[in-house]
Amino acid sequence: MSKMESYWLDLKQLDEMAGNRTVLHRIHPCAKLLTTVIFLTVVASFSKYEISGLFPMFFYPIFLIILGELPLGPISNRVLLALPFVIFIGIFNPLLDQNPVVQFGPFFISGGWISFLSILLRFLLAVTAALILVATCGIDAIGMALLQLKVPKVFVIQLLFMYRYLYVLLEEFIRTIRAHSLRSFQGEGIRPRVWGSLLGQLLLRTIDRAQRIYQAMLCRGFDGEIRLIRQKKLVGMDIVYFLGWSAFFIIIRLVNVTQWLGTLLIGGY
Repeated sequence: MSKMESYWLDLKQLDEMAGNRTVLHRIHPCAKLLTTVIFLTVVASFSKYEISGLFPMFFYPIFLIILGELPLGPISNRVLLALPFVIFIGIFNPLLDQNPVVQFGPFFISGGWISFLSILLRFLLAVTAALILVATCGIDAIGMALLQLKVPKVFVIQLLFMYRYLYVLLEEFIRTIRAHSLRSFQGEGIRPRVWGSLLGQLLLRTIDRAQRIYQAMLCRGFDGEIRLIRQKKLVGMDIVYFLGWSAFFIIIRLVNVTQWLGTLLIGGY
């Protein structure tokens, strides 16, 4: 099995996790969605040189993974898949910002490396929280929650279609790569000169298949409404979940817990 096929299976498994029956899965999607939005907002509000203040924020995804009984494999694979993009974005920071910020004896650490590490930490927090939201709600429940929060229907439908189109694109890509490998007896892989025509054919195949899927949806009565078999009502536990985590995020943002604990421990000695 190729790496791309394993990524495809992990992606499907991520959606299948939404059907579990844990305590976290029973929380209303609106509460989990709003909590994730507050979490992402707080994470993004930290300064570019902040590192120690971000570490307590990892308690949120770790706790949810344990509470929701989520396997680490599919989530970590999705994070690693997007990691090269954020590395490419922040790798130039050490070159652009060379002002010394931290000193260890004769050695200095520039602000560029500090900001680069801060970007990586915020990326890990944001992507992990988003993946946990999908794994505990499912994309359809997230769409329903967006509609209940008065997000325009056009935006929600486009979001759902884009998410499903990624499935179609990846599946067609796997089929194309498998067909090419079965016809390549030398095992040299795909040569660079073939990539242009291969990507063009892939785009045409995915558009054609997406149109067939949409026609099948219309034949089955799709009218733009999101309907779930199990409709949930907002209860007290959902409100406590949202308010409790929101208060925790605000406290972590206002108080540097890591620095406070370090000072307390050093003062104790």
